[in-house]
Amino acid sequence: MKALPTALTCTGALTNKIECILFDVYGTLFISGSGDIHKAQKGPRDNHRLKKLLDKYKINQKPRMVWANFFGQIELEHQAMREKGIDVPEIIIEKTWQDVLGIDLQTARAFAVEIEWIQNPVYPMPRLKQMLQDCRKLKLLMGLISNAQFFTPYLFDWFLESKLEDLGFSPDITLFSYQVGYAKPSPYLFQLAAERLKQKKIPAQTVLFLGNDMLNDIYPAQKVGFNTALFAGDARSLRIRKDHPQCKDLSADLVITRLDQLPGFLT
Repeated sequence: MKALPTALTCTGALTNKIECILFDVYGTLFISGSGDIHKAQKGPRDNHRLKKLLDKYKINQKPRMVWANFFGQIELEHQAMREKGIDVPEIIIEKTWQDVLGIDLQTARAFAVEIEWIQNPVYPMPRLKQMLQDCRKLKLLMGLISNAQFFTPYLFDWFLESKLEDLGFSPDITLFSYQVGYAKPSPYLFQLAAERLKQKKIPAQTVLFLGNDMLNDIYPAQKVGFNTALFAGDARSLRIRKDHPQCKDLSADLVITRLDQLPGFLT
């Protein structure tokens, strides 16, 4: 997969010294075929490929009914979580597939990975590994805040042949939606990161968040006081959202169109 260029150019500046950088994953560090992991769950339903997958796992269900039951189960789970006060709920995808298909957890995890490849193929953004190495050389604390599922951390293993910690990501500020039950654009993940960084004596104004979506990334990051950088390096995933009330007058501190532009703003 290749990144598709956008009409935006690299611009902006940072006025604060940055001690920590937090990244989004889908559409920022990795090219995302659907542009977003959640869009993939709602996206085009390839019944032919799903039928092959169901046959492979010996699941005797019709693809259309599987999709209908899957989306219905997600809505039921979301509703139950909203009733508990979770503003933007996140499911645990393997448990959802387990309920829908009536299969064991191990099979559900394998099925979830394969259906994800159908709905949302991914590939590293150009210059990803070099950018991470450059940020490590600057001795910056690094973390992730992303809408994600259990297979998301494996992307770094599969494509970069490295564990998250080996790439420089700190476990306590690597926050995935499926782990906490909240998804972006809820500010919850950002508030949690800000609290943990405060315990490390790293104030919000020295933190930079990089993401591709003005609503999911830039808006909640600014709400907790982080500096922000919009990644505009792939047309599939760039989300300006000027028609959204929260994003109408919103702008990021930086706009970058290639990952390797980022370290130059951090020195």
